[in-house]
This record gives sequence, structure tokens and C-alpha cells, in this order.
Amino acid sequence: MAGGEEGQVISCHTVEQWNQQLQIANDSKNLMIVDFTASWCGPCRFIAPFLAELAKKLPSVIFVKIDVDELKSVASDWAVEAMPTFMFLKEGKIVDQVVGAKKDELQQTIARHLPSASA
Repeated sequence: MAGGEEGQVISCHTVEQWNQQLQIANDSKNLMIVDFTASWCGPCRFIAPFLAELAKKLPSVIFVKIDVDELKSVASDWAVEAMPTFMFLKEGKIVDQVVGAKKDELQQTIARHLPSASA
């Protein structure tokens, strides 16, 4: 597949995978959007296809999915209290956050952090 993992939502199933993605994002200085989700969360399932579409449209953005039940330590490290929570990171720092399956707010927040984005 051309471009490796560009244009898709990367699921992290271990803390090591998460740390690796965080390092890649830090090194690239690209915007990283982390979807903190849960398998039992209806709104999370509702927003997932939309997130996949955004990932295809915006290959420069790193989209990562974390299951809060699978990686409890990561969720607690980032103080996630509700699902879905979308954290916007640049160089390992939180620059924004959207809580809930809010398509419009998600698009607007991405556009704010990508001046050239037509999300």
C-alpha cells in the first residue's frame, strides 16, 4: 500500500504502539488526533466511519484510536473521562479537545489547526 499508514485511523492495542505513534507525531510535528473510544460506546461507533473519511481526506494528520478499556493507563494519563474524546496533539502537547460524537465541532477544530484544511 502506497504511503504506509497514511490516510487511515491507526488502532493502538499496546502502550508500546501508542508510544511509537506519539513519537512519530512528535518527530513529524504533524497534527495528531487521538480518538479515545470504547467498544460499548454507541456514539463512538457512530462517529468511527466519519473519522475514517477524515483520515482519507487529510493524509498529513495522524489519526489514532485508543480503546479506553484496552489501554486504561493511557486513558488515565490523558485524563479521559467521557467517550468519545478527541485529543488534538502537536509535538506531544494537547492543543485542543472535542468531547462527544460531534461531527461539525470535530471538523471545525481540525480546520482551526490546519489553516489549509478543507475538512
